[in-house]
Amino acid sequence: MYRENSWKKYNDKQEKEVFKFAEGYKDFLSASKTERLAVKEAKARLDKAGYINAEEVKSVKPGDKIYFLNKNKNVCAFIVGSKPLRDGLRILGAHIDSPRMDLKEHPLYEKNEFALADTHYYGGIKKYQWVTIPLALHGVVCKKDGSVVDVHIGEDESDPVVGISDLLIHLSADQLQKPGAKVIEGEALDLTIGNKPLKGDEKNAVKANVLKILKEKYDIEEEDFISAEIEVVPAGKARDYGLDRSMVAGYGHDDRSCAYTSLMALIDTKSVEHTACCILVDKEEIGSVGATGAQSRFFENAVTKLLELAGEKDPLWAARIVFENSKMLSSDVSAGFDPLFPSVSDPNNAAYLSYGLVFNKYTGARGKSGSNDANPEYYAWIRRVMDDASVNWHNAELGKVDQGGGGTIAYILGNYNMNVIDAGIPVLNMHAPQEIVSKADLFEAYSGYKAFLGAK
Repeated sequence: MYRENSWKKYNDKQEKEVFKFAEGYKDFLSASKTERLAVKEAKARLDKAGYINAEEVKSVKPGDKIYFLNKNKNVCAFIVGSKPLRDGLRILGAHIDSPRMDLKEHPLYEKNEFALADTHYYGGIKKYQWVTIPLALHGVVCKKDGSVVDVHIGEDESDPVVGISDLLIHLSADQLQKPGAKVIEGEALDLTIGNKPLKGDEKNAVKANVLKILKEKYDIEEEDFISAEIEVVPAGKARDYGLDRSMVAGYGHDDRSCAYTSLMALIDTKSVEHTACCILVDKEEIGSVGATGAQSRFFENAVTKLLELAGEKDPLWAARIVFENSKMLSSDVSAGFDPLFPSVSDPNNAAYLSYGLVFNKYTGARGKSGSNDANPEYYAWIRRVMDDASVNWHNAELGKVDQGGGGTIAYILGNYNMNVIDAGIPVLNMHAPQEIVSKADLFEAYSGYKAFLGAK
């Protein structure tokens, strides 16, 4: 049932194309450590490709390319098709948030002449994986006067990095008796950010010195952290992985690998019959909640505004018809089969690196809880589209039935009565600070997404 390893089908010219595509992806991944940065990168690519911000548009016609932004954390881009919007959209939807740590609202404190920063982890992580590695800080500080200060520390080679200390092996006998979930506690994920005291008679002089540095560089005060959003992520660029350079190692493949391939599939599609769409959302890792998550009204509002720009007299009602007639690929990653941990997977229903785009008919946990279970009629249509385009693809479940599970945004869009199926890229080390994907899978996903957008 499985297609063969994608590398086997490429000639020399095709292989060069695969590697070239991966270089663009590495640049995107390295520059998109947060949702805000991912939206910034996506917007830059859309602008370069001739897409226009919807705020500057008064009407649309077939062939027009526009995008909507939401709170600097969502972007939704469209190519208007030749068919009426009521005939439905072809939607690629991915999320651009990844597991990480966030600084708390009152993060800074001093202990035993170390300046430390308190964090709260975001999404599902193995906490012990985040200690003793170089970490960077990215985000914004919003001041009372309305100004917004961008903060980026730890990516430039001349920058310092921060990190979380761990107990040395010589004194860790008691620690190593704890279960993996307790080896490092959530409240112990505090950053070490300084050890040099400010000269003088300052109380908490090390912390005071850090605040002085922040004041000089960013003109921010300690109280400004209350209205800040500073994310703690692994420092460093995405890199080739493996002696054959067949893979990419980096932070945030889940789900920016699918976000990039979806975005580029849309950008590289010139014209369509059904209006094509790529939407990138936030908050998937914590349930797709809030104003920038997939459960918000942003996408619904964007489609309604698009209908209005197209001259629809009753855009609110028409939006319901559009959604019911739409087809979507929920572009999200799948758990790649790991030969070091084979016992958690069903080998006949697992995702394999380099075997191409992966379709998950359902995700969820154990009894498919929280899952969008795609209709077989739609799945059959998808199979035809992929095979006609010579895309390497295979199907998978997210591990053995009682092993665990996970979810995507598929069920949320399925609530609109549209056909949705999960389609993404296999990942090793998912949710770890360093994840791994295959360059072949990146290219096959991009090719499959393009085929989907142009399908009849």
